[in-house]
Amino acid sequence: MKILCAYNANIDALYSITGPEIAAMITCEDASEVMEKINTSPGVINSMSDFLAGLLLCMKEGTGAEWLIHEPEVFKSLKDQFLYRSKLRMGGNMGIMANVLSEMGAELVIPNVVKPTERQLSFFSKKAIHIPGSDSCSKEASCESDEPIHFVFDFKKGEHVECGDIGFTVPRENRFIATYDIMNISLFVNPSFEEYAIRHVAEMDGLLLSGFHMMIETYPDGSTFMDKLDKVLEQLEKWCSINNDLSIHLEFGHFTNKNMALHVFSSLSSIVGSIGMNEDELAMLTSMHEVNAAKILQMDVFSIIKAAKRSLLFTDLRKMIVHTREYVLSISRQAELDVESQIKAMNFGVTCAGIFASTGQLHDRNKLDLISSNLKESEFGRAQTERFIDATSAVRFGRGAAGIYDGYQVCIMPTLLSDNPISTVGLGDTVTASMFLRELELRQK
Repeated sequence: MKILCAYNANIDALYSITGPEIAAMITCEDASEVMEKINTSPGVINSMSDFLAGLLLCMKEGTGAEWLIHEPEVFKSLKDQFLYRSKLRMGGNMGIMANVLSEMGAELVIPNVVKPTERQLSFFSKKAIHIPGSDSCSKEASCESDEPIHFVFDFKKGEHVECGDIGFTVPRENRFIATYDIMNISLFVNPSFEEYAIRHVAEMDGLLLSGFHMMIETYPDGSTFMDKLDKVLEQLEKWCSINNDLSIHLEFGHFTNKNMALHVFSSLSSIVGSIGMNEDELAMLTSMHEVNAAKILQMDVFSIIKAAKRSLLFTDLRKMIVHTREYVLSISRQAELDVESQIKAMNFGVTCAGIFASTGQLHDRNKLDLISSNLKESEFGRAQTERFIDATSAVRFGRGAAGIYDGYQVCIMPTLLSDNPISTVGLGDTVTASMFLRELELRQK
């Protein structure tokens, strides 16, 4: 399979944060201000108190989020405190998905890398990836001026935070991402990638999209997110006009602005074949699907199905994939889904993600079954699957099931979990990319 990948790749600086560390950081800030911001949730980072509020909010709820840093001084402060203690690796939804595709058997993967540097190139898979423009990368690139580095703060279930009026225990593992990345938030396209895509898109089997959640409402040059989006839509329409058979999947991402999320969803749904997201991101579309956000965040299977179905009805989108910690669910307009292939692709996706969570790396496909035998199936995911089967008389396919709900074809598969995950970062991207690759393979057969 030959696959184009756009738009966001960066370097992640992973750091496992502890309760005592956060408490020490709070003592250096105005604790009452941090508490106020936890309640009002600024959604962006203009100060260290904003950063702490976002981190604490995610830890308290056990949820994940990504907030953009708007002030360079905050970014500098985080670098000074955490960069030398962090584990550096590939980051960005597209960058992670490109690596998954390469490692899991794609023939050729072409990612958009806005400004290749020697260090960033070192994190890409060496199996099937070709990066247009990489020959001209800057070997003297500095972190501050050339490299998009995102700070990813992992936290573990059971971690306790205690400082003044703040006191709680983390209910489940997740991560908070603090991002300062001028080029990727503008959906910048490397001219070498753009040139390559135009010349070779007719040869491509698929296109994976991501990075739209990084956009901001207004940019320093006076342009808006709609200007950036219009340029992308024009580019996608051009590619599709050259290759009508191009399979396109959009990985949604965590938007900080709900109106922007709605606009991106509705604008791209008529072009892409499917859109993937987690339960947090689906809950952000409440004004469209009108399903209770709390029930979605609790991963209630029928709330998620109803929200996804109504999202499909709102647009011309053919399929949605919702990947939660406990299960993966696909909902499609009935006549357009090959159920057996979908279940096979979902099984491949959750297996790859489970192994990646438990080992921190991807493995050869012929070893997946052996390694995954040490993982346990999500009990919650299995319970939700059984609820779906009981209510719809769904047909079992291995660990998963497929059935009709209100005229729509629904497939569900419990995830595979590790008691001690190496990292929770990139699991959704791993599910998405491996599913996408397997679907393309099965479709070609």
